[in-house]
Amino acid sequence: MADRYLTVAQVAELLGTTERFPRRLIAERRIVFVKVGRHVRIAESELNAFIDAHTVQPIGQRRSSLRRAA
Repeated sequence: MADRYLTVAQVAELLGTTERFPRRLIAERRIVFVKVGRHVRIAESELNAFIDAHTVQPIGQRRSSLRRAA
């Protein structure tokens, strides 16, 4: 299956941010991208991998006995 390559504007829309955020990720080399001439594209699979790598899992339930006042 071929990867779909997204523009900075498309990435920003998917992430619900402005274009500034994906451009910063690119400038800081925090996400894999493809540059063709002056055009920058991010593979959809790379965006999904970035999201997965930065997903924070919830903390399990804490025991209530540790929260009791003395």
